[in-house]
Amino acid sequence: MGRILALDVGEKRIGVAVSDETATLARPLTAITRASKREDFGRIAQLAAEQGAERIVAGYPRSLSGAEGPQAQRVRRYVEALAQGLSVPVEMWDERYTTVVATERLRDARPRQRRDRGQLDAAAAAVLLQDYLDARRLTPMDRERLTKDEIRNTEYE
Repeated sequence: MGRILALDVGEKRIGVAVSDETATLARPLTAITRASKREDFGRIAQLAAEQGAERIVAGYPRSLSGAEGPQAQRVRRYVEALAQGLSVPVEMWDERYTTVVATERLRDARPRQRRDRGQLDAAAAAVLLQDYLDARRLTPMDRERLTKDEIRNTEYE
């Protein structure tokens, strides 16, 4: 399968995570401080090339009900524009609860250590990516049991 890069696109930063070569495990990579789209897209393309990513997965921040709110619309437009300039496929994946899970995991791992927001953003991207990787390993029978919303992806190529 190859490496996959994940993006947790926020207003101020973009958390970035990467999978291993077998697309089995995700790990936090870095956080990009948002600048202009041109600069952001250039840095993302650079990271994708450095990591040998064959696909990019971006978090899709739907509301708890699954609806597309204003933030999800902004992220969708951003990701669609990003996909236009990349040579690898870009896919969106439901990111509900990723920041909550990342916060809990960081707190459990280092309860007394103060973390910066960039570290949390990269950890949230890793949670998003691990969710994506785990879902891709579902068997056809597992997939039949899931509803369309539970599979949760939209691809842009």
